[in-house]
Amino acid sequence: MTIALGPLGAYLTAAEATAADAVALEEAGYDAVWLAASPSADLLAAGRLLDATSRIVVGTSVLNVWQADADKVADAYHRIAEKHAGRLLVGIGAGHREIDAGYASPLAKIASYLDTLTAAGVPAGHVLLAALGPKMLRLAADRAAGTLTLQVTPEHTRRAREIVGPDKLVVPGHGVLLDTDAGRARATARAAVRPMLGIANYADNLRRIGYTDEDLTGPFSDRLVDALVLHGDAPAVATGIRAELTAGASQVGLHALGDDPIGVLRAVARAMRVS
Repeated sequence: MTIALGPLGAYLTAAEATAADAVALEEAGYDAVWLAASPSADLLAAGRLLDATSRIVVGTSVLNVWQADADKVADAYHRIAEKHAGRLLVGIGAGHREIDAGYASPLAKIASYLDTLTAAGVPAGHVLLAALGPKMLRLAADRAAGTLTLQVTPEHTRRAREIVGPDKLVVPGHGVLLDTDAGRARATARAAVRPMLGIANYADNLRRIGYTDEDLTGPFSDRLVDALVLHGDAPAVATGIRAELTAGASQVGLHALGDDPIGVLRAVARAMRVS
C-alpha cells in the first residue's frame, strides 16, 4: 500500500539534517522530509529524523543505485519500518553519466535494483523512482509507488501524471527563495541551478517539455530560472507550489535557498495555509 503524502515536503541534505530541523518542519506543517545528496545505504539519517518526530514521513531523494547496496538498503528499511511503520519512503535513482563511474543502461540497473528490493520484502508502495523520461516513468508506474523529480516544471508534472496514472505519487522538487528583488533573486537562482543544468539528463528533459538551447545556454533564460526556482514573497512562492499541485503533483518538495532555510520553509508553509 502506498504511503499517503500531504502537499508540502522539504529537502534537507542527508549529512547535515538534524533532529531539530525535522521537528521544526513537522511543527510548521510539512508532511515529508526528503534527504538529498545521495544518502547512505544504512538509512541512519532517516532513522534519526523519524525517531525525533511523530508524524512526518522521511524519504531518500535519492539513493544512488551505483553506490548504495540494495541488500543493505533492504535490511535498513526493515529495521526502520518495524519501528516507524508507514513513515519511510525509499527513493532510488540511476544517477548521471557525468558523475557516476560505471554508468550504463540505467533502466536495466533500476529494474535489477527493484528486483533485489522486492525479493527482500520491501513493498513497492514504499519505493519511488527518480524518473524524468517516459521509459523510467512507465517503470515507476509498473513497479513503484511513483516518482520523485528535480529540475522540472508543472508541464513535466502534467506529463508524468498522465504516464503514471491517478493513483501513484508524483513529487516534483523546486528551489524556493524569499527575495522580492527579481534581479537579485534570479542571480541567486542561476548560481543554484547552474551545476545541474550541465547534466545531460536534466537538460534533455527540459528540451522535451519545450525549452530551447537558448534557454539552456548560460546564463540561462529568465523563464527557465523562474520555473525552476520559485522566488518572490511567500505568497508568490505559494502560488508556484499550487501550480504544481494543479498540474498533478501529490506533493511539492522544497529546497530552500538562503542563510535561514528553516525560516524560509516556515514562511512558505504559513503562506500555503492562508492562500
